[in-house]
Amino acid sequence: MESLIQWLGLKSVPGVGNRLFLHLIQHFGEPEKVFSASREELLQVEGINDHLASAIQGHKIPGKVQEDLALAQKNGVRLITFSDLDYPTLLRHIHDPPPVLYVYGTLDPDSLNIAIVGSRNATSYGRTITKRLSADLARRSFTVVSGMALGIDSAAHIGALAGGGKTIAVLGCGLGTIYPAENKRLFYRIVESGAVISEFPFLSPPDAHNFPVRNRIISGLALGTVIVEATRRSGSLITARLAAEQGREVFAVPGSVASFKSMGTHRLIKQGAKLVEHTDDIIEELNIAQPLPSADTKEKRTISLTPDEKKIIDELSPYPVHIDKLVRRLSLSAAQASSLLLQLELKGLVTQSPGKLFARCEP
Repeated sequence: MESLIQWLGLKSVPGVGNRLFLHLIQHFGEPEKVFSASREELLQVEGINDHLASAIQGHKIPGKVQEDLALAQKNGVRLITFSDLDYPTLLRHIHDPPPVLYVYGTLDPDSLNIAIVGSRNATSYGRTITKRLSADLARRSFTVVSGMALGIDSAAHIGALAGGGKTIAVLGCGLGTIYPAENKRLFYRIVESGAVISEFPFLSPPDAHNFPVRNRIISGLALGTVIVEATRRSGSLITARLAAEQGREVFAVPGSVASFKSMGTHRLIKQGAKLVEHTDDIIEELNIAQPLPSADTKEKRTISLTPDEKKIIDELSPYPVHIDKLVRRLSLSAAQASSLLLQLELKGLVTQSPGKLFARCEP
């Protein structure tokens, strides 16, 4: 624990950003040696000037650092530092990797990751294509990375889980704050087989400036990033730009030429992003040999339903129905219906459209 406090303590020094932190670790090996270094030794590090050397030598680690660490560990969150063997391999090679990651769940450092991001206000088409791509990637042993925002991000996580695979959610707040609150159940479902991670202190709020910063982690964890439904000024385009700067592949799913929600993705395609219609487009571009799912995968897969889940399925049809109608017809509370519908969505049996409309689909 003392070593982790030193890592968090060095991160709390004013003026020591991620890149400078990395230079210090590469030079000294560990934060303890940074704090005990002489002024002359510190000045030998690229980016360190007299002011920063004084700041490091005179820095007293705030008490809130130890409190944050204790609270995170109490809640089952572990911290991984850049020097740890289980730090994600792909993320280690970006320009400014986070020195410390807060991890809730299981994070495989060498997993094959694909990021999928897009509009928060997604269309039915966007959500459907995202779930299909994510589920197929999961069946082919890829881990799907996204940001757990509403819309395309949520569909990416749900699709991966419905495909029986793993997914990683990268938050723009601390892991002690589930944001958006509507995704609380999804948060814990992700943790069961994958991980929710953040570079921000445990109780950090979802400040607006955190989200562009966390986008580099989403793209940095992945071999490539798929953009689904992005307007001309979408935040997803930031992730696409970061992926390109990190030397990773950029993919884009085309939409309707009449839809402003696909203008950003179409511009990416014009600029050279790989057009994606199905999973094979991604795998071919990455030049990774991946086995196709066996022909009888779907036939062998059995999906168990609780009595309440079966009642929902029997009530639904391929035509969307509002959740309020289900609540009235089945005498369920809104919370019960919402929980059951999410479980069915994770099992690939139900699809959700904007406006809390739900329809039955094939698994």
